[in-house]
Amino acid sequence: MSASKRLHLRIPTPADRELIRRMLELYLHDFSEFDGADLDEHGRFDYSDLDYFWFEPTHAAFVISVDDHLAGFVLVDDEVFLPGSQRSITEFFVLRKYRRRGVGLAAAHEVFRRLPGRWEVQVIAPNVPAQHFWRKVVEGFTQGRFVETALNDERWQGPIFTFDNTA
Repeated sequence: MSASKRLHLRIPTPADRELIRRMLELYLHDFSEFDGADLDEHGRFDYSDLDYFWFEPTHAAFVISVDDHLAGFVLVDDEVFLPGSQRSITEFFVLRKYRRRGVGLAAAHEVFRRLPGRWEVQVIAPNVPAQHFWRKVVEGFTQGRFVETALNDERWQGPIFTFDNTA
């Protein structure tokens, strides 16, 4: 990200729930390329678990902005697949305008700094661009001290990047 751009990552308030829900529509639209999701009968994508990010202590949400403009969001939870992991990036969205400009990388690194622990980043097999992105993000954050595991079972199909930044 260029020095002239200012990234800000903030914890949303309960009043921001609808803001994130609207951005989730954009995210799910983009993601439908990989998971084949369709709109519901109201012309919307459904994300029914959003409220957990305000009430569960194991969940966290962040709003990404650049120069005071909304740029995306990050959702974190404890739904992990590999032994020893504590938390995972559940959803990660950067508006197309800000992609390939370092915004996603900077936001992910900031989330990892704010929430030390044993991390898992799961990427579905068809989403090859996200695999490249997360490999670069985790490699840079950990200076190469991570494990990439290919999971292919009924729980998950795709790579899982794990690392520990508790120290």
